[in-house]
Amino acid sequence: MLLRTILAATTAVAALLVPATAAAAAPDRTTTAGTTTASAATMSTTAAANASANPVIVVGGLIGVSIAYEPIAARLRADGFRVSIFQIPGLGFGDIRESARAFKTYVDQVRASTGAAKVDLVAHSEGGLVSRWYVKFLGGADVVGRYVSLGSPQQGTYAANILKFIGLGNCAGIVACQQMSIGSDLLTALNGGDDTPGAIRWATVRTWQDELVWPIGNAALSDGATNVLIQSWCPLRLVGHLSLILDGTTYTVVRQVLTDAPVRPNCFAL
Repeated sequence: MLLRTILAATTAVAALLVPATAAAAAPDRTTTAGTTTASAATMSTTAAANASANPVIVVGGLIGVSIAYEPIAARLRADGFRVSIFQIPGLGFGDIRESARAFKTYVDQVRASTGAAKVDLVAHSEGGLVSRWYVKFLGGADVVGRYVSLGSPQQGTYAANILKFIGLGNCAGIVACQQMSIGSDLLTALNGGDDTPGAIRWATVRTWQDELVWPIGNAALSDGATNVLIQSWCPLRLVGHLSLILDGTTYTVVRQVLTDAPVRPNCFAL
């Protein structure tokens, strides 16, 4: 609600600042029609190019049922991408390494069905770790072309560690939670040496309002990755952990990474 209010106020202020002469200088119908046609042709060309690009796999996170990722998958499809969604087995509660093996099988199926040599990955939360384990230890470095994570605890999160502090034991016995704790054996192996292996375009997106990744710097990668903090570009943008998969500004980053464009988040994207 606050974000809508901010955007509405911004739009209203912008409208007031437009000079009155701008309306008088509006193009005639012929020019407008020509511009519209040209824009449509550009969009059609872009969609066609995306349709021939690597298939995109949206990788879900902890308790991330596949239907929850349909909004971002729908955006990608509307832009012409071939898209599928991978739901982590057992809703992501189990061993991340086992989930990565299941993901490898899924990637092989996508490649076989599409005839594609490589795939691109858009991974949310725990899905970013599952994907990275596949890339680093299961041969994915030769198969993945682009990788962008949304709110993934790449270096772990105190949200996992704190469960032990408040008396729920070691993550209440949830294996994936234990592995996402800062300093876990899995993260030590995953981040040891090169944390962005292969000839892959690596990118991460994080937000100050993330309720589950603490500190938020732990959602970034090293070794040449493009790390985007939404509020560094758009200070008034309010985006939580779950809403990263719904947020328009976040999606502009995803699309730019997948099309090898410079990363310039659109702060007013819906």
